[in-house]
Amino acid sequence: MTTIAVLGNGRVGGNLATALTRAGHEVTVADRAPGAAADAARTARIVINATPGAGSLERLAALREELHGKILIDVSNATVDGPDGLPADLVYPGSSLAEQLQEALPETHVVKTLNTMLFPVMTAPATLTQPPTAFLSGEDPQAKQTVRELLVDLGWHKEWITDLGGIQTARATEAAILFVPHIMRSTGFTPFAISIAR
Repeated sequence: MTTIAVLGNGRVGGNLATALTRAGHEVTVADRAPGAAADAARTARIVINATPGAGSLERLAALREELHGKILIDVSNATVDGPDGLPADLVYPGSSLAEQLQEALPETHVVKTLNTMLFPVMTAPATLTQPPTAFLSGEDPQAKQTVRELLVDLGWHKEWITDLGGIQTARATEAAILFVPHIMRSTGFTPFAISIAR
């Protein structure tokens, strides 16, 4: 069992919290109440960023002390929304939210994952008709191994998880979010994941 804090109680955060609790972990969900994120992060071994990506850097940089030495799993994408509310551009072109977080939190092990799919797939990957891919980006091998084990707890087969390398590789997966509005306009909200087929 691992103590996990989920920052953000929307669809993504709530879905992850429910599934991780069901898998036997001790999970705390922090909403926007003053001090909630700091309290949750302080007592957790692993913190998941499920806050809206455009504001994540400012929110999490303020938790530098609470996140010191911990694993920060970043599942958010920092995007500028278009008139229809769907992602239209990147907040950090030529970089990524994950890289910005790692730079702002040098004593925290940032691992990017689960940001290339609709949220139901994060915790039920086997419901898709084809094997999906979960990508990992991060600098610390042990932190990525810990995240890999959490993904297995969520139903991901080991062969579905691809380690892309360092945190800079997150800019590729974050850019993939620009596929999402076009896929959703084409096929609706049917769950999908951007995956590697061989």
